[in-house]
Amino acid sequence: MTTGTDPLVVRMREFGTTVFAEMSALAVRTGAINLGQGFPDTDGPAEMLAAAEEALRTGHNQYPPGPGIPELRAAVSAQQQRDWGLAYDPDGEVVVTAGATEAVAAAILGLCEAGDEVVCFEPYYDSYAASIALAGAVRRPVTLRPDGAGYAFDPDELRAAFGPRTRLVLVNSPHNPTGKVFTREELELIAELCIEHDTYAVTDEVYEHLVFTDAPAPHIPLAGLPGMRERTVRISSAGKSFSCTGWKVGWASGPAPLVSAVLRVKQFLTFVNAGPLQPAVAVALGLPPAYLTGLRDRLQTGRDLLAAGLAEAGFRVYPSAATYFITADITPLGGTDGIEFCRALPERCGVVAVPTQVFYDSVEVGRRVVRFACCKRPEVLAEAADRLRTLAHA
Repeated sequence: MTTGTDPLVVRMREFGTTVFAEMSALAVRTGAINLGQGFPDTDGPAEMLAAAEEALRTGHNQYPPGPGIPELRAAVSAQQQRDWGLAYDPDGEVVVTAGATEAVAAAILGLCEAGDEVVCFEPYYDSYAASIALAGAVRRPVTLRPDGAGYAFDPDELRAAFGPRTRLVLVNSPHNPTGKVFTREELELIAELCIEHDTYAVTDEVYEHLVFTDAPAPHIPLAGLPGMRERTVRISSAGKSFSCTGWKVGWASGPAPLVSAVLRVKQFLTFVNAGPLQPAVAVALGLPPAYLTGLRDRLQTGRDLLAAGLAEAGFRVYPSAATYFITADITPLGGTDGIEFCRALPERCGVVAVPTQVFYDSVEVGRRVVRFACCKRPEVLAEAADRLRTLAHA
């Protein structure tokens, strides 16, 4: 035993407490409005909540089957066929996970050997980098940069990221934190490179139903493009679509060999999860489309309300086509470092945001960009917008 040194393995030492935990704690300590962490402040559909209560009272409190209960796997399969024309056998091509976070981690751990390379797009959700490090793999980030209409990447930069050690590409669309929806042309290039280099794809599509009506592109699952179903693990979850982020019910779909790889890792992470909540998510997935379109419309209204407040406060606001989030540049307000800016913001105006530089390897690109969540009640967003406007007079 070595004493006096950091006991944490070297590959994980770059990862401290998540920025979400830090900023949420800051919100509690200061009483500020928390627009940092991406969770709504209302519950999901009444039918889903009632089904969860019924399951709790009727014997669904023990271990569910390892891949997930048959009813939920069937509901996931039916939803993907209905919404995207993707056919997955619920027996062997769908596995239920502890949220999309576990699905991503299990996919990377199950598919990557030490030294393999993972192409991803920065800014990336922080768990991606941690999962790649846990696998002993190497991340090869491709930078998304504001282009006037949102965010885009350089096709040549993406081509250069692929090489002989590339094992998989990790794609998050609709994208957190930028709100970007990858276009068909961008996805076709990703597919072309996957096929050319014989690599897998892992797609995080948790915001698949939350694309705004004014988005420049619709959501298109990468798995639906020619040659991609057989090499793609498609991931989604109930948390964002049904306002139940604390339930941590997600799923991975794909060809049986890839889903088997996810399951073999998942069984040694959480084994199983959310027994009494799985029947409720199955109910939610079968609800009429009006629920999800209503949620999307409320989010879009919230986005517009918050974006107006940010612009009036002096931020440079970047367009968001989807998700729970808006990003904004702090430079017009004299900001030079997002972390410092976000740590000071609660005292300045009583609002918490998240600095995006922690989601980049190319830290300078994101140093002056911060993320705000628009998934709160209208009155909360209105109050936050009023508080932010005071920055214009500070």
